[in-house]
Formats: sequence, structure tokens, C-alpha cells
Amino acid sequence: MAGYPTSFSKEDLLKCARGELFGPGNAQLPAPPMLMMDRITEISGDGGEHGKGHVVAEFDITPDLWFFECHFPGNPIMPGCLGLDGLWQLTGFNLGWRGWEGRGYALGVGEVKLTGMVRPDRKMLTYRVDFTKAIQTRRLTMGVANGIVEADGEVIYQVTDMKVALSAN
Repeated sequence: MAGYPTSFSKEDLLKCARGELFGPGNAQLPAPPMLMMDRITEISGDGGEHGKGHVVAEFDITPDLWFFECHFPGNPIMPGCLGLDGLWQLTGFNLGWRGWEGRGYALGVGEVKLTGMVRPDRKMLTYRVDFTKAIQTRRLTMGVANGIVEADGEVIYQVTDMKVALSAN
């Protein structure tokens, strides 16, 4: 959609964080250390379970990631909210990838289930975002999606009804 590729490298994601991918004032990823993925391996506007779009991304886990030192000293665990934020980041990225304009922001999430942990011995997270709605009207640009996070192939987070919007303000 909008002529963008269907996969993105770390350098591409950093360009997005700098506002260089979708243009000034449009969807932008956070910069490291809040950038919660290293690459996007698949993205579409019509794929996924509901045919409304999807994103698959990966995040390499290393023991020296910033959050392990402080959450919690002596018992390092990635905060679950960072996995949720990664899913929100990808939902907003998909809207920008579609060529839709405006800055992204999270509106909420229906349900979050955390059934596992990310410890320093894990190797990779895989994010899977599946859109249930993608809306662009004169007054509203929004994506609604479900998502899962897998750690080394094991589903550890599940979310429903994530909402991300784009706004000119």
C-alpha cells in the first residue's frame, strides 16, 4: 500500500523513528530504547485472519537490554507493558504504511492476558498484529487489532481490541 515494501530492516525502523519514512507529521515509531522491535518481516493491508491487514515483527532479546537491570534487580523480567507497547507501535506503523496521514497515538485496549515472562535467557520475541477494523473517514483514522507476543515460539501475551488512531494534531 502507498508503495512501501512489505518488510523493514532495523535501519528502516530507525528512519521511521526520525520521521523520515512516512514524512513529517505522520506515523512515527519511538526511538531506542523504546523501539520494541528490530525488524518487520510481514505487513499488509488486506491479510490476516480478518482480511483487514496484519503485521509480523521480531525483537532480539539480549541480557543487556535496559529494562532487565531495573525490572527487577536480582529477578530480571521484561515489563509486560513494553510488549503491549510494541503491539501498539506496530498497529500505528501499519496505518502509516497504508499511506494514511497523521501522528499516531494509542486509544486503548480491550483485554490483556499475560501468560509468560521474558527473561534474559530468551532469544527472540515475535509480534503478530491482526486488524479487525481499519477505518479512514474525513473525521477519523483508526485501526483496531488483536495481537499476540511469542517468546521463542511460546505465546506469552494476548491482547484484543487494541485501538490506535492518527491525528493531524
